[in-house]
Amino acid sequence: MFDIHQAVPADAGEILTLQRAAFVDEAQAYGDPFILPLTEGLSGIERLLGREDALVLKAVVGHRIVGAGRASVSGTTGVVGRLAVAPDQRRRGIARALLVGLEEELRRRRPDLGALTLFTGAQSAENQRLYRAQGYAETHRERLADHLVMVHMRKDLGAAVAGGSEAAAGTARP
Repeated sequence: MFDIHQAVPADAGEILTLQRAAFVDEAQAYGDPFILPLTEGLSGIERLLGREDALVLKAVVGHRIVGAGRASVSGTTGVVGRLAVAPDQRRRGIARALLVGLEEELRRRRPDLGALTLFTGAQSAENQRLYRAQGYAETHRERLADHLVMVHMRKDLGAAVAGGSEAAAGTARP
């Protein structure tokens, strides 16, 4: 079992380590060791966690951070990013619980949000399945390089959030 909490500045190093471990397979799938989650440095994560308005959630098993995700707001749109789960902890509902937790906290902080957006690699079929199951739909694809196409997805908040609180059952609130 795992718990979901708001990340704090002291978590920066462990989140960096988790992020790098979680995104290695993505980098290998695309043949690109320079994807952003692998090139972000500790100082960037420390700055993010030091901001009062930062929304970074962590999934914890015991004292170990096994998952993390972040979100921000642009206008009336929430932007979800860097959803990461430790490779040995996958398929336990951690990513889904983090996504639901981010969505709920964004909506709590900003009830005026009209939509949520995120993106993932075109070859990341499991990520796309998760996002579709949570109510996201593909809006467009963007070619960043010959080997890298990003799938942009959006979730309209005019309707009830798919998955809702039930998806986070058994987890602590952020």
